[in-house]
Amino acid sequence: MILKNKTAVIYGGGGAIGSAVARAFAREGAVVFLAGLKLEKLNAVADEIIAAGGMAYTAQVDALDERSVEEHVNDVMIKADRIDITLNAVGFTHVQGVPFAELSLEDFEFPIAKYVRTNYVTAQAMARRMTKNHSGVILTLSTPVSLMPGPGFMGHSVACAGIEAFSRHLAGELGPTGIRVICLRSHMIPEAVAAGSHSRELFSLNAEKAGITLEQMLAGAAEGTLLKRLPTLSEVANTAAFMASDHAGAMTGTVANLTSGFILN
Repeated sequence: MILKNKTAVIYGGGGAIGSAVARAFAREGAVVFLAGLKLEKLNAVADEIIAAGGMAYTAQVDALDERSVEEHVNDVMIKADRIDITLNAVGFTHVQGVPFAELSLEDFEFPIAKYVRTNYVTAQAMARRMTKNHSGVILTLSTPVSLMPGPGFMGHSVACAGIEAFSRHLAGELGPTGIRVICLRSHMIPEAVAAGSHSRELFSLNAEKAGITLEQMLAGAAEGTLLKRLPTLSEVANTAAFMASDHAGAMTGTVANLTSGFILN
């Protein structure tokens, strides 16, 4: 178990990616704290983890609100006394597929403000606690659009580029304290889309605008990768577990490329 005796906090723990990572962390020995807005989803994930012999706790937390996050982190510290790993897997439905000339400033700013804010708020709360232990791992999520030209996803592109820049800068600031920061950049994940995550709504709208089915969009995306397939949830989750473990102890300030070769580093 590569995460034995570790404590992990996952924001968006009821979503497709967050729950998959939570299961992987628990399987590798971590005590998992699941945070999010929908307690029913969080409890369902926690029940699965506990049934499999792991340990999990849930809490309703607004990952955009500093007070909500701080109160939850204080509660985690009471239960676990330390926090070793955190992942922000919170997602927001936003506007895509609108040409730049027609895109409103509000729709452009929305994903940037939300994604950057939630990563800032949660990472800051974690860093304050991790610094005291001179160790910790902060994981963020991004997508290939951080490096892609348009059209149609201006706000999302800038948001993802912002998350990656935030992760690099944070790694430089927190490195001397022993805290590592890793961004996971994943392509479309068919299982996450099928599970009805916020990405399904976005991709469905984009497919409709392109005059194709969602299945055709996913197939086209897979064909555009070097591996001729898209990443799986288990691959993303297992990579997260590895990056959070001591096996990746020399890695920080980097972006883990999980695009199946769609984007090359």
